[in-house]
Amino acid sequence: MEFSAKEIASILQGKAEGNEQVTVSNFSKIEEGKPGTLTFLANLKYTHHIYETQASIALVNDDFVPEKKLPSTLTLVRVPNAYAALASLMEWVDKEKKHKRGIESPAYISPSANVSPETVYVGAFAYIGENVSLGKNVEIYPHAYIGDNVTIGDDTIIYAGVKIYAGCRVGKRCIIHAGAVVGADGFGFAKEGGNYKKIPQLGNVQIEDDVEIGANTTIDRAVMDSTIIRQGVKLDNLIQVAHNVEIGENTVIAAQVGISGSTKVGKNCMLGGQVGLGGHIKIGDNVGIGAQAGIISHIESGRNILGSPAIDVKNFFRSSLLFQKLPDIYRTLNQLQKEVETLKKELNKD
Repeated sequence: MEFSAKEIASILQGKAEGNEQVTVSNFSKIEEGKPGTLTFLANLKYTHHIYETQASIALVNDDFVPEKKLPSTLTLVRVPNAYAALASLMEWVDKEKKHKRGIESPAYISPSANVSPETVYVGAFAYIGENVSLGKNVEIYPHAYIGDNVTIGDDTIIYAGVKIYAGCRVGKRCIIHAGAVVGADGFGFAKEGGNYKKIPQLGNVQIEDDVEIGANTTIDRAVMDSTIIRQGVKLDNLIQVAHNVEIGENTVIAAQVGISGSTKVGKNCMLGGQVGLGGHIKIGDNVGIGAQAGIISHIESGRNILGSPAIDVKNFFRSSLLFQKLPDIYRTLNQLQKEVETLKKELNKD
């Protein structure tokens, strides 16, 4: 697809400076800009690249003031927030792409499923179970498994190899990446004598609108009721969400996070990579948790924490300064202890 600077400015409600008719057909990083591409400047530490870039168009913030002459081949498009504008433009371009339609062969679709070949795409070797309902513009890529009684909302994309177990519900405009598993049994066992007896997992998973789930992420079904992923949640690759967990609206979670059963995560939270959350705890709204933190108790709203067990970020960094000094502190403490013992002996002689 090809767009002119004038068209891009119109889409983003920005202002073009330079040749409005110059066109681009791809995106590039500002330090790797090529003719015919659009780049952006959002981070000031990359400012020096804009004076040398070969890109044809650059998105910049409204308040950007060049300190020297820009390349004559570069047209600026000024917007309030260059990074947000880039995301909006890429989203717009993605939506303009032609959606796949039709049923590829071989694919199995149950006669009881509500699937319209005119409005959906089902790839080869996909399996669509009994009483499945697919909304408009749904795309099911090859080798996906959609179990019985699953409902998938409009404009949702299920990529290759995704497995959605029976009874689960997926909202509108969701994206589930390759290899993700939604609705597998939760890890529920009761010890009986020397053995473990499986507890049937009779609930489901409910995923609300505008959720994105990364590759090979797993979300377990509830013992009863539902494991719930609220609207706008973004999950990275390789995340484990256990049974009866609830993740609040617009929370974002990085790779390799593990969330234990029945834990509730609030709205607008941010969890770094490899965070571990214990079971049956509650994380408040607007909480930030740094990478590799271990959480074993309730966390109040608005806190930023780090470490294992996690503490407030400021206290963690103060403590980390002491970690490096511990060997010296230990030697000093030993020396002081020896001096105290010597003084005690001298006092006892007197």
